Amino acid sequence: MSAGRGASKLLRVGVMRSALSATLGLMLLAPAAAAQATPPAAAAPTPVQIFVDSPSDEVVRNKVHMAPIRGNAVASGDSPGEFDVMIAVDVSASTREASGLDVDGDGQIGFNPHLELLPPGTYPSEVRSTDADDTVLAAQVLAARQLLTGLDSRRVRVGLLSYGGEVNPMTGERLRPDQRDAWLEVPFTHDYDRVQRALVGVLARGARGATNFAAGIRLGITELAGLPGAKSISRDARKVILFLSDGTPTLPIGRGNSADPGDVEAAVNAARLARRAGIMINTYALGPGALSYPVALTEMARVTLGQYTPVQNPGDIVVLLQGVSFANIEDLVFTNLTTGDFSTDVELSPDGAFQGFVPVREGSNRVRITALASDGTRASVEMDLEFKMAELSDRELALELERIRNRNKELQLLLERRRIETFREREKQRRELELRPDDAGN
Repeated sequence: MSAGRGASKLLRVGVMRSALSATLGLMLLAPAAAAQATPPAAAAPTPVQIFVDSPSDEVVRNKVHMAPIRGNAVASGDSPGEFDVMIAVDVSASTREASGLDVDGDGQIGFNPHLELLPPGTYPSEVRSTDADDTVLAAQVLAARQLLTGLDSRRVRVGLLSYGGEVNPMTGERLRPDQRDAWLEVPFTHDYDRVQRALVGVLARGARGATNFAAGIRLGITELAGLPGAKSISRDARKVILFLSDGTPTLPIGRGNSADPGDVEAAVNAARLARRAGIMINTYALGPGALSYPVALTEMARVTLGQYTPVQNPGDIVVLLQGVSFANIEDLVFTNLTTGDFSTDVELSPDGAFQGFVPVREGSNRVRITALASDGTRASVEMDLEFKMAELSDRELALELERIRNRNKELQLLLERRRIETFREREKQRRELELRPDDAGN
């Protein structure tokens, strides 16, 4: 199971609607009407579905007693193999802050000089990261780029939008009443290279302005639902918005440099409309305030049956964004019923695609694949697998060794992290005991 899926439990998403009524289009244009909307009751659980792509009927050959298995799994929904995923990137001025990650891999981690004990004037007042390539915005962009490498472009269309909000530097209010605070960077496409290029462009333009959650959500709804003005062609697929932010909404109400209750209300009302459109929103709060569970981001996820993920160190979004499951699948296990061996060495992608190895013996093997959904539902499929030992080519052997090395490296890092956490917890407990008054009342 990945770190992201282990951090918090995904809630189920309801059945996607294939068409939207004209009323929905009117509601998108009328926030007051949207405020009265109430989300429908969650649909009844749908059985987990598992599809095995390979092996099929061919004999599996390998140099080691391990057989590769590939396929995809999904829990709930009418279209198990099709997803439309909109990535919403926060480009407000606060995303110029240091992310705490060496995003550009130059060996130096940028930091906010104004939070350090440095002589006045060491850095200009506008610098919020000593390495301009290690900002929160840069971490968001890298996270989105990494996410694309784990998706199947044949089954998953990806769109990209950015959101913020231009403000008057003198008054702090919006520059124009009718301004756009969200921008479609790429309509839904199977061409991930196009999305990659657009992400580079978002980073190049930099961070600016305030934060309008509602504008970002509504633009996502327009594209996912194919409403008037959309640049994307709507289709019968499961619809998801990945909404990244390092703060709270400060627009469309009042001044852009402070949060108003109306800003939160506008965001939550937009999320309710998304729910009516069959759209799930997974939200990611980046920064120290994430563990305070900000109302806007938590409610946006809750009302759409999505997942809220707190990311206290913004740079961790690069890993955590890949941990989300659009398919609502939490884990997979391969079991060889013939030998009694089982394997959890399964790579699970956000779209439900999986690949891994099961221990086998020469000859016939009966293999079971079990998938666990986020709501606790599980299902299994069984297959017969014929295995024979065979020499690997140099290239195949190199790939196999690389896979094993990467897996071992991940396990080593995980063990090291747990060791550090245990050490810190023990030190904390020891300190508490030192500060605790003794029984004599001293």
